[in-house]
Amino acid sequence: MLFILIFLICFGLVMLYSSSSYVAANEFGDSAHYLKLQIRNLLVGLVAMIILTLIDYRRWKNLGGFIYLVSFLLCIAVYIPGLGRSSHGSSRWLSLGPISFQPSEVAKVAAIFFMAMMIEKAPKAMFTVKNIVKELIIMVPLVGVVAYMNLSTAIIIFGIVACIIFVASPKYKPFAAVIGAAGAVGGIFIALAGYRMQRIHTWLHPEDASSDEVYQTLQGLYAIGSGGLFGKGLGQSMQKLGNVPESQNDFIFTIICEELGLFGAICTILLYVLLLWRMMIIANNAADLYGSLLVVGIMAHLALQVILNIAVVTNSIPNTGVTLPFISYGGTSVSILMAEMGVVLGVSRQIKLDEIR
Repeated sequence: MLFILIFLICFGLVMLYSSSSYVAANEFGDSAHYLKLQIRNLLVGLVAMIILTLIDYRRWKNLGGFIYLVSFLLCIAVYIPGLGRSSHGSSRWLSLGPISFQPSEVAKVAAIFFMAMMIEKAPKAMFTVKNIVKELIIMVPLVGVVAYMNLSTAIIIFGIVACIIFVASPKYKPFAAVIGAAGAVGGIFIALAGYRMQRIHTWLHPEDASSDEVYQTLQGLYAIGSGGLFGKGLGQSMQKLGNVPESQNDFIFTIICEELGLFGAICTILLYVLLLWRMMIIANNAADLYGSLLVVGIMAHLALQVILNIAVVTNSIPNTGVTLPFISYGGTSVSILMAEMGVVLGVSRQIKLDEIR
C-alpha cells in the first residue's frame, strides 16, 4: 500500500507541475509556484502520517467524541466574522493566526473516528433499524453545519458515515430509506441556495446557460476529448494555457486525459483501485473491529472523492468543488489524506502475518 501511495504522490506532483506551470508563471513569475506549495503540504502530511503510523491507533478510541466536538466548533467558527475567510463566494476557510485551513476536511476525519468509536462500543446495536437511525441522527449537526456552505463535502461526510454503518450492520433494506431521506434533505439544501439550483439547471440545460456558467465544464470536456487514446504527450496540453480554470485543482483530471489520453486516465483510476484494494485487505485483517472500521471509513473517504471528482469533470453530475486525492493541488485536503494513510498503516502494523486472510 505504501508503494502505491508513493507512486501516486509522485505521479501527482508531475501532473501538478505540468498543469499549473503556465498559470503559475503568469500570476507569480515562478512556474514551480504550485509545485513548491504542494511539496510543503505533502511534507506536513508526511510528518503526520509517520506519527500516526507509529502511534497505536487504539489510543484514539476514547477521543472520538472530543474530535467530533472540536470539528463541529471549528465548522461553526467559519461563519464568525474575522475568523472565516471566503473563497469563490463561500465561507470555507478558517484563519487562526498564520494558519489557514478548511474545517470541513477535519470534519471528515471526525466522522470516521466518531462512528468507529460508537459502533465498536456496541456492535450489536447495528442489528436494529432503530439504532442505525440513531447513529445517523447523531451526525446530523455536523453534516448540517457543513452542508450550509459546502454541500459536496457534506455529501462525502454522509457517505462515509453510511459506508461505515453499512459494513457494520447486517441490515441492508433500511439503507434504501436512508438514501431516500438523505436525498430529500439534500434537495432542501439545494433549494435554499439559488446558485446550487442554477448549477443543476446549467448541467441539465447547458444550451440555456450563459457562456461563463458552462465555460469550465466545456473546456474540461474539450481537453478530455482532444486527448484521444494515448494523449498529446506529457506537458503538451493546450487547454491548461488559461483555458481550463482551476486546472491544478478540481479539473486536473482533464489535463491528465489530454496529455496521457484514455490510457493515462485508466491507469490513474487503476492506481486508486489498487490502493483501495490494499486498504480492503488491511480492513479485513485488522486486529479488532475499531481498526477495521477506521480503515473502512478512510476507504470510503478516498473512494467518494475520486468518484465525485471524475463525475464532475466528465459532466456526469453538476459542477461542484471536489479535489482528486493526492493529485490535485490543496493544502488541508492533501495533508489530511496523508494523515489518514498514517492511520491505515498504523492499523496494518498490528496485523500478525500468520493471521492474514
